[in-house]
Amino acid sequence: MELFSYMENYDYEQVVVCQDKLSGLKAIIAIHDTTLGPALGGTRMWMYETEADAFEDALRLAKGMTYKNAAAGLNLGGGKTVIIGDPRKDKNEEMFRAFGRYIQGLNGRYITAEDVGTTVQDMDTIYEETDYVTGISPAFGSSGNPSPVTAYGVYVGMKAAAKEAFGTDDLAGKTIAVQGVGNVAYNLCKHLHEEGASLIVTDINKDSVQRAVADFNAKAVDVNDIYSVDCDIFAPCALGAIINDHTIPQLKAKVIAGAANNQLKEERHGSLIHEMGIVYAPDYVINAGGVINVADELNGYNSERALKKVEGIYQNIEKVFDISKRDQIPTFKAADRMAEERIERMRRSRRQFLQNGQHILSRR
Repeated sequence: MELFSYMENYDYEQVVVCQDKLSGLKAIIAIHDTTLGPALGGTRMWMYETEADAFEDALRLAKGMTYKNAAAGLNLGGGKTVIIGDPRKDKNEEMFRAFGRYIQGLNGRYITAEDVGTTVQDMDTIYEETDYVTGISPAFGSSGNPSPVTAYGVYVGMKAAAKEAFGTDDLAGKTIAVQGVGNVAYNLCKHLHEEGASLIVTDINKDSVQRAVADFNAKAVDVNDIYSVDCDIFAPCALGAIINDHTIPQLKAKVIAGAANNQLKEERHGSLIHEMGIVYAPDYVINAGGVINVADELNGYNSERALKKVEGIYQNIEKVFDISKRDQIPTFKAADRMAEERIERMRRSRRQFLQNGQHILSRR
């Protein structure tokens, strides 16, 4: 990878490479854009095959957080960290303390959080060295487990998508196929069951499936059959890239709205389902409840205030549909445009402010 060319092409601001020989820390902090505010994005720990793969992942994820935070209406930019290592055996206190000192050295330009391969306990260790971390233990004033809040955001976003497809956001009597019944999806199923929806579920974890069957009277199907079931709404809540050439011909749902990240295998798949008339709620807009929740910690966490902000996902999904119709583009492109337009409005506002300030100074 030609790093500077990549950064210039996609307008990245900063990449910080961190190493600590004593602890074995090898970390890459990528800051994509801070137009709206400090960059917020989690720390991922993963065994990358090459250092180039780690750089590419950090950059890709940081850009994704810029769009996610902007679309969520947060006054935060996008950033991400990857730590190269096996999260099962390479962690130690010194590693995360050293990493916390690197974050502190950025003076608030980057705020981290939990991600794949890291835990609340890891964030607590980082907190020993810097205040620029969210998702710490509730004992320190944090929001705790984000899964219920993420699920609530997906639920309200699904209602907005249902209104677009069916003319009403009432989910009572609707059949909803949920792929994956982990922590987020279980809480989503709880909301859907309480509203009177019928659930069809699948998961590679049979215990999770049986729990949903017992608690929500859900119907269980094989993991390969979830795409073709008769349903009103398909909710991907497990793997990415599940909207693809193989699955699209099987879909009977009128709506796709779920918690999984990176649901479209390729952009053309988003265009294809749009042409088929399927209402798609873009993943990074509908699953933003978690980041909205941890962002509230920056103001001193208040659960009622955070949930009220998460309810705004309903309006954000509606805005995506409005832009899609306005510009005659698929909803996944409309989500990007919504985020880009918000960032550009702030850039213009700041330029105007600076120009006015220079004009005033020139008159003195």
